[in-house]
Amino acid sequence: MNFVLYHDLTVNALYGCIAVLIFVIIERGLYLAYLSLRSAGIARRLGQGRAQAAQLADIKGGDPISTSVRRYVALQGQCGVSREELEDYSSALFIDIDRRISARLWVLDTVITGAPLLGLLGTILGIMDTFTALAQGQVSDPGQVSRGIGLALTATAIGIATALLGLLGHNILNRCAHVLTDDFKSFVLRLSQTAAAP
Repeated sequence: MNFVLYHDLTVNALYGCIAVLIFVIIERGLYLAYLSLRSAGIARRLGQGRAQAAQLADIKGGDPISTSVRRYVALQGQCGVSREELEDYSSALFIDIDRRISARLWVLDTVITGAPLLGLLGTILGIMDTFTALAQGQVSDPGQVSRGIGLALTATAIGIATALLGLLGHNILNRCAHVLTDDFKSFVLRLSQTAAAP
């Protein structure tokens, strides 16, 4: 069995995981920052009073928060729509927004879980290669054995570093996603209050 090849493959897979992590963190970070700006604009309009809240039906933007607020205001303006129907519709909009905002965060979860295990596998394969070479008499210098084991342990270090990077990115992005979904809940509640006010 070619332990060196498999060890190298696991280390390369870890480098691939790092690339995927960086891509997802940057992509989701930019998207959530854009949504935060759109959400802040909607919050400003809602804070300006009832007249501005009524104009939210004309709000521009194809992002999920703007689109959902626009749909909710349009349904709210229709005659004959009961409060229960509005609540059901707002719940459906919330589920859709939560799904869109949290998209691809599962990739970070998967890498966080798998990277340390992949690193451990690389370490085991590297140590097995070192012990195989030692048993076959190819290595007699204790320094070479130490270097071989040290090289094998780099896979574990890379796996743990990858998981830490992913965990940090996931926690930050997950918190931003929760803030945005809470903002949408707040918008719906404020719109409901302005519609109920005489």
